[in-house]
Amino acid sequence: MITTPVTPGMLRGALDVERTEHGLLPHRLPAWARRQIPDGQLAMAEAQPSGVRLAFRTEATAVELETRPTKRAYRGMPAPADGVYDLLVDGRLASQATVAGGKLLRIDLSTGATELQDGEPGTARFTTLPTGMKDIEVWLPHTEITELIALRTDAPVLPARDAGRRVWLHHGSSISHGSNATHPTGTWPALTAHRAGVELVSLGFGGSALLDPFTARTIRDTPADVISAKIGINLVNADAMRLRAFTPAVHGFLDTIREGHPTTPLLVVSPTWCPVQENTPGPLAPDFSSGTLTFKATGDPADVAAGRLTLRVIRDELARIVETRSTDDANLYYLDGRDLYGESDYDELPLPDEIHPCPAGHQRIGENFAHLAFGTGGPFARRAHK
Repeated sequence: MITTPVTPGMLRGALDVERTEHGLLPHRLPAWARRQIPDGQLAMAEAQPSGVRLAFRTEATAVELETRPTKRAYRGMPAPADGVYDLLVDGRLASQATVAGGKLLRIDLSTGATELQDGEPGTARFTTLPTGMKDIEVWLPHTEITELIALRTDAPVLPARDAGRRVWLHHGSSISHGSNATHPTGTWPALTAHRAGVELVSLGFGGSALLDPFTARTIRDTPADVISAKIGINLVNADAMRLRAFTPAVHGFLDTIREGHPTTPLLVVSPTWCPVQENTPGPLAPDFSSGTLTFKATGDPADVAAGRLTLRVIRDELARIVETRSTDDANLYYLDGRDLYGESDYDELPLPDEIHPCPAGHQRIGENFAHLAFGTGGPFARRAHK
């Protein structure tokens, strides 16, 4: 086997890399933004490589990727399955692998306490790949922090070609991050990107789509042909602000993006259907009463009159904000998240934990977003801007 150093140029979907003692650790926020992160949740989420993949060309029929993952486990719950590595050949899923071992981060949901257990590297192995020259992408596990140590192949590795695809930058919450998706190309943004033929940069951060200014500045500074921002559910989950603060925060977030992307098509997406928070404010709390982890809203619906946020309030306000701003911004658009996953979808494909979609739900959202955003007449369709 030939060992090829893993370099930043081989990575797609990562905005920064950290050089470690053993290799490279991809990040989805730049170092300056990471220094402003106020909590461990976002620090963990941005280092989980949702949408990040290695890309190269080779005639190899065997590929090995040595990594040291950091897995996540919640106290009182069974250990999670090992994260999946998806290998694509010429854009099609050809093989999957896992890496046993690695570090383990234990999280106590009731207190927020964490404990990190050290672990050894392992290797994801892909064999019997098709012969001949081909484009390879190895998508990293979307919920496992993944330190890249070595790439080994049975034929030389060449740089990936530039396919000339447009770059789609998407920001959102844990649903965009890929919670409950079983493999990295099964998250709804990855499914959308495949259908639309675009290069994905995913800034979906579990529990952390909170209108943070450093996230807006990161989007501002990242090259992209089309941009979407799914706003709202984490603000309700965390009970992070009231309506008075929410409205100017959204304006400020969009203003910052527009500093770097003044005419780029920009789509504001409101929350998908989520019954526990449609009309009940947060904060959200874990609920183990059924024997499995679900979530419940703990706020009082009567407090909406005093400015507490619910998903219904946020949808109405986002629609109003976009309508107001679009008089001066011809490339700003709004999409109601219920058009991606609505009440009828919930009846057919319920949310297993009352917050996150099942794998088939990710498929539904990905198909609907590809059609509504990238399809004919959509804001991201290949046509002149409105």
